[in-house]
Amino acid sequence: MSTRSVAKSVRGYRKIHRYLGLSISILLITSAITGILLGWKKNVDLLQPPTQKGEQLDYAQYQPVESLANVAASAVDSLGLDRTNIDRVEYRPTKGIAKVIFDTGSWEVQVDATNLKVLSVAKRHSDWIERLHDGSIISDLFKLVSMNFLGFGLLFLIVTGIWLWWGPKKIRAIKKGG
Repeated sequence: MSTRSVAKSVRGYRKIHRYLGLSISILLITSAITGILLGWKKNVDLLQPPTQKGEQLDYAQYQPVESLANVAASAVDSLGLDRTNIDRVEYRPTKGIAKVIFDTGSWEVQVDATNLKVLSVAKRHSDWIERLHDGSIISDLFKLVSMNFLGFGLLFLIVTGIWLWWGPKKIRAIKKGG
């Protein structure tokens, strides 16, 4: 392999490395910032409301899901939400509560699972941050394309970065003697 061919290869890879790095930097910055925020979501009440504690932990005393849904929907009816907006119901058996999470506006209602008392009504900012983090805030297709572009792009940047580091060493070795 001649010095000229190695130098030409290094220059070509440097150009690809530069433009690819610039193009995925927005995705990386977004992913990094939202990843940091998601790492802190359990510790910062603004990101995700703290989990309340119910009065009893006895499963036999838990109310039916339909009752939980009705109580939660009535707690957020002033926001224009109803039972059709419920995304999921998460039980926390160690806390004796159920979290009713709404798909519109990322609202959460925490209800005592035994006596149906509303313990908390709060916005879950961590939900939209998570959707921003993985790209699904735009669409599922964008999520698929952007995450694959980011993953393959990073792998390619690693390979080209190694060559950009090793190529000049190879050129010096060839010039030295061969």
